[in-house]
Amino acid sequence: MIEAKMTENDEKKWYLKGYERAIREMKRSEERIREMRMNRICPAVIADGMPHASGGSDLSGYAARLDEEERKYRKARYLRIKRCQEIMDRIERLKNEDEKDVLMFRYIKLMKWEDICVEMNLSWRRVHYIHSNALEHLEIPKSA
Repeated sequence: MIEAKMTENDEKKWYLKGYERAIREMKRSEERIREMRMNRICPAVIADGMPHASGGSDLSGYAARLDEEERKYRKARYLRIKRCQEIMDRIERLKNEDEKDVLMFRYIKLMKWEDICVEMNLSWRRVHYIHSNALEHLEIPKSA
């Protein structure tokens, strides 16, 4: 029984952390786009004193790669928003307001446990107790 409960709670935590994973994916995509643009604006300098032509044929490949990365970014942003709404809907179905708050602070606002304790003016132990109850009451999609 305990093993099954741990597995179920782990699944619920994995589901709730999906929003954080979506944010991280979006940030990585933003960084790749920033790098591509910086490398295009400030290409590596060859310090041999000789003039070098910048290849014009290079631009179409750059534009295609940048366009592809921007498409990935838009998709990641869409998935982040969709995941956030889905998780918030699941959290809002809980009856207990403290349980809603703990899950929102932890998994949507991505707050640390210490900050949640301060925000709610509760002890560490109490916040974890509420979190445990919230996970028990939370219903997630079967395919999550």
